[in-house]
Amino acid sequence: MAERKIRILVAKPGLDGHDRGAKIIARALRDGGFEVIYTGLHQTPEMIAEAAIQEDVDAIGLSILSGAHNTLFPAVMKELKARGGGDIVMFGGGIIPEEDIAELQGQGVRGLFTPGASTDEIVAWVRANVTPRD
Repeated sequence: MAERKIRILVAKPGLDGHDRGAKIIARALRDGGFEVIYTGLHQTPEMIAEAAIQEDVDAIGLSILSGAHNTLFPAVMKELKARGGGDIVMFGGGIIPEEDIAELQGQGVRGLFTPGASTDEIVAWVRANVTPRD
């Protein structure tokens, strides 16, 4: 039996209405051999966590351009833990100031990508840091 593909949920939390980057990442991940679920715009942390549990994903990639990363990343992680998904790998990207990266990583966000990160870099990071959950 073939090993199951890594499943990744790509989400746009909050009120940010720009999803071109999220769609580019979702496609690059799909082209990289991963199974990708894209939730669309304006997702709440609760909606993202619920979709992640329902879809049995191995990782969540959040795209945040609104500046609300210090609120939204922890909120999604809290909702995941409340639903038993605390072992789901969280990564993301967007406009995240350098001074906020260490704090977010300290809260459990495993990978953060800022403007200029290539799709190849992100796909390689997922390959190296995400494994199928049991």
